[in-house]
Amino acid sequence: MPSTEQLRTKLTDKLKELFQLNQPDLDFGFYRIMHAKSEQVINFIEHDLLQVIKDTFGQVDEQHKQQLKDEIEKEIRQAKEYGVSDPENSPKVIEAKAKYEAVRDGATSEAEIYDHLYRFFERYYDDGDFISRRYYTRETPGKAAPFAIPYNGEEVKLYWANADQYYIKTTEYFTNFTVNLTEAIRKLRESQKSKSEQLDLADSSVPEGLKLHFKIVDATEGEHANIKAGAATKRYFILHKDNPVELNENKELIINFEYRPNQAEAKQDALNKDAISCIINALKLKPEMAVYYECLSIAIPTDKEKDRILLSKYINQYTARNTMDYFIHKNLGAFLKRELDFYIKNEVMRLDDIENADAPKVEDYLTKLRVLRQIATKLIDFMAQLEDFQKKLWLKKKFIVETNYCITLDRVPEELYPQVIANDAQRQEWVKLFAIDEIEGDAVSPAYSEPLTVKFLKVNDKLVLDTRFFDESFKAKLLSSIDDFDEQCDGLLIHSENFQALNLLQDRYREQIKCIYIDPPYNTKSSEIMYKNSYKDSSWLSLMFDRLVLGKTLLLYAASIVIAIDEVEQERLGQIVDQIFPDWKKVCVSIVHNPRGQQGKNVSYVHEFAYFIYPNDESKYIAETKREEIDSRTLRDSGGESDRTDAKTCFYPIIVKNNKIVRIGEVPNDDFHPKGANVEINNGEIEIWPISEEGVEKKWRYSVNTVHKIFDKLEVKMGRSLFQIIYNKDTGTMKSLWTGAKYDASEYGTKVLQDILGYIDAQSFSYPKSIHTITETLTLQLNGDNEGLILDYFAGSGTTGHAVINLNREDSGKRKYILVEMGDYFDTVLKPRISKVVYSKDWKDGKPQSRDTGVSHCYKYLRLESYEDTLNNLVLTSEPEREKALAVSPTLQEDYMLHYMLDIESRGSLLNIDSFSDPTAYLLKVKKPGSDEYVEKAVDLIETFNYLIGLRLVHLAEPQTFTASFTRLKDPDLPQDQDTKLVLDGDLKQAADGKWWIRKVEGWVPRNPYNPNDGLKDKVLIVWRKLTGNLEEDNLVLDTWFQKNRISTLDWEFNTIYVNGSNNLPNLLLEGDTWKVRLIEEEFLKRLWSTEGV
Repeated sequence: MPSTEQLRTKLTDKLKELFQLNQPDLDFGFYRIMHAKSEQVINFIEHDLLQVIKDTFGQVDEQHKQQLKDEIEKEIRQAKEYGVSDPENSPKVIEAKAKYEAVRDGATSEAEIYDHLYRFFERYYDDGDFISRRYYTRETPGKAAPFAIPYNGEEVKLYWANADQYYIKTTEYFTNFTVNLTEAIRKLRESQKSKSEQLDLADSSVPEGLKLHFKIVDATEGEHANIKAGAATKRYFILHKDNPVELNENKELIINFEYRPNQAEAKQDALNKDAISCIINALKLKPEMAVYYECLSIAIPTDKEKDRILLSKYINQYTARNTMDYFIHKNLGAFLKRELDFYIKNEVMRLDDIENADAPKVEDYLTKLRVLRQIATKLIDFMAQLEDFQKKLWLKKKFIVETNYCITLDRVPEELYPQVIANDAQRQEWVKLFAIDEIEGDAVSPAYSEPLTVKFLKVNDKLVLDTRFFDESFKAKLLSSIDDFDEQCDGLLIHSENFQALNLLQDRYREQIKCIYIDPPYNTKSSEIMYKNSYKDSSWLSLMFDRLVLGKTLLLYAASIVIAIDEVEQERLGQIVDQIFPDWKKVCVSIVHNPRGQQGKNVSYVHEFAYFIYPNDESKYIAETKREEIDSRTLRDSGGESDRTDAKTCFYPIIVKNNKIVRIGEVPNDDFHPKGANVEINNGEIEIWPISEEGVEKKWRYSVNTVHKIFDKLEVKMGRSLFQIIYNKDTGTMKSLWTGAKYDASEYGTKVLQDILGYIDAQSFSYPKSIHTITETLTLQLNGDNEGLILDYFAGSGTTGHAVINLNREDSGKRKYILVEMGDYFDTVLKPRISKVVYSKDWKDGKPQSRDTGVSHCYKYLRLESYEDTLNNLVLTSEPEREKALAVSPTLQEDYMLHYMLDIESRGSLLNIDSFSDPTAYLLKVKKPGSDEYVEKAVDLIETFNYLIGLRLVHLAEPQTFTASFTRLKDPDLPQDQDTKLVLDGDLKQAADGKWWIRKVEGWVPRNPYNPNDGLKDKVLIVWRKLTGNLEEDNLVLDTWFQKNRISTLDWEFNTIYVNGSNNLPNLLLEGDTWKVRLIEEEFLKRLWSTEGV
């Protein structure tokens, strides 16, 4: 049996793993933070928490050992007294010795506690995540007792393994992970030089352009090389045997891995060691890779791994990034405490022992339980602090790190055209996207030239300008020229993980979305999400559930959501839809999207599904569809409830002249009764009334307000003796089976994308939907509304945006779209596609087939800070005064470590409001896509704040800069020691190089954010300043600017004014004014961390 010390060490190692202290290679994200605190945390665990066990039971166990030794001596004496020939080996002596030996080296009370703690925490932890699983001692997951889940008597309830966790994984590092070796070695050299260490590399300059790429080849869903994955089969990163390393066209090193089950069942650590050895050997044998061999063989030993090399670090990072941290628990503390009580009751408490034991033994037994629960609870509190802190970072509204705009030239002021012409990067973009270099001139239109001309821009005014090619001054001038900006903006593209995007949109778009259309990953072999072990379906459900919940809050009541899906997750998706939308109707439509069939062993699938979800009441939410055959019927109603009195607004005349309907009349008063069904009036016109041949006043099938919508479907025909109105109905209720060539995803999805982007560029996105499928779906959802707002937060290639633009092109509608996508093809597929279909309706081989079908358009695109960016900007700060206070109070120190450490020590790095003094210079480290590199970028504080408060932007002014001179005047109202006040010496003058910078933002927010459509608005003014550090001068400039704007602006009726920096604006309130002033910093802090509705 293991000794007490062995069990203690085993527990300590497990806790280091749980607290993420045993991953020296993982110097990113939360691991980096925990490494910085590792010494402090380990000391707390070993010398504070676990010492309680030793102090409680150590002395008792030694007393127990002495009692057993005394028992041995006693039995030996008795054996001698009885004359036993070999007293040392008498049966009772042997029995006593056995008891002593068992206690001496085996599970004492202290050791039992260590063992129970280890067994309890070990079963819930899995590579960086806590998984909700419960089974009794000595049971395997396959033979476990039932897991008790929260249940409140629902008729049907779906539960899945990760239901109480946020799914946070992305595939970014899985398919595309790059290390800049040149930069990494430079930093390593600087670090080791600062430590006076010798770098194991020749003292030459670091070679330029060294990059290391990790690539997955033959990534599988679980089946590879004749290995069939079972339900619980775990997949591993295994070095590609036939081609482990290669150089790309840029002479950069590629290391090829497979991601599949492992026949040998070796752990990932062992596979990594084998991979490192194989890679080094392969590099050594290839002269063209000699520089990589030299660099990746650099020794970077640790205390634990003396022979560690640079390659080890990156292999371990790559595999760990993809095997760890898939989830964040929503309430880890409550979950583990509930499970702890379950564990104690079922695996520690032995009621029979208590019933048959004497008082001292019962006391000893209860002490053991009390200490076990006490220590376990404290460990749970610490784990919960770590998990809750990560949850806080996940739910934090993310900064906008880039804001740009794409606007057709017809909306760009002509005075900016010279700057457009001078911008060669924009010209090259237009050549790439729109092939403008192929435009030939004629007598009216100028040909393409370099540089472009003003006349060329005017003629080609549907070219889409992208502000990313221009400086901030140009962008500010352009935006300030657009009044009522949010109304003029037609679309919004967001490059972000969609949970984060939906979270940021909550205040701006709550109850604003008319319809949501999403085409999420189907979780099939070709589109599976990242998952660990057997939690493929469970991970997918967690991914979908939280995003559907967030999306629901953005929907209008009279709205709908459509979700495309196939047979793999269709049933499970339907179950969570029922949970999220319990009072809504759910209809599953089958769409034949692949008439050729997807070949399978037993079934060839030709269709997929679309869930239509809408309120379950008497209203009509899904429009009617076109019929193949026209249904002609009289407009006059018949049968039950068809009389005039059954619907008064359905009784009115339809005026006919020369056998044509010319207009619809008004509903008469109740006491008016027509002379007959056909009544002649002036100018040869005839009123047709819904009166039967028997003279009974009936009603039309549609009210006077609705009949206008079907006016073009009406015709007049002569009946036996009277004119009748015939309704030629060419639409009908949507059918649950969609068939037809237009839904073919290959012909009208893949090939359409290839026509727009060109064959090569279209290869980066697979399986786009048919443009006709989405166009018809949106038409049904919008139900006649040509101004609705459409959201797609799995935007993919942008087919939804394409469909919206086409619909508006057809009927001059004002529908708008929001598209969210996190993949790299945001820049290579989605955004170019939207710009292209704005410019022209028809494309072939990536080139426009017509240049006169463009539409006037404006869309904004944003990039958000990622969760990983948040983690990597964390810095924990230590304050000497705090450390002193904690050192003298063990109780305070324990409470601090268990509950407050991370929140307190990270405050300045998560939101530094001191940096709001210059709103253009708030910096954030942002990861380069697909790499391990970070660049510092200025956050767009202005745009971020607009979304945090839910601002509807009316006008974004150009920044103004001012100069000013000051003097001091005596003021008798001030105290004698402060009897002068600062005043301007002259006027506040606007100047390009002025010291004071001010930018104003105007807009409005709903007065009641939770009832945003009640018509009540609060007008908002936001004033951003660059503070100079002289508070008195800054506020005097602000006051003067404020008074000037107040006088010059006719409509000065703001309800709320936000300003950054301490200010005196409330002192400028006049009699009758009701506006209030709020500090931007305070509002930003409150809104950034708000988790309402999440």
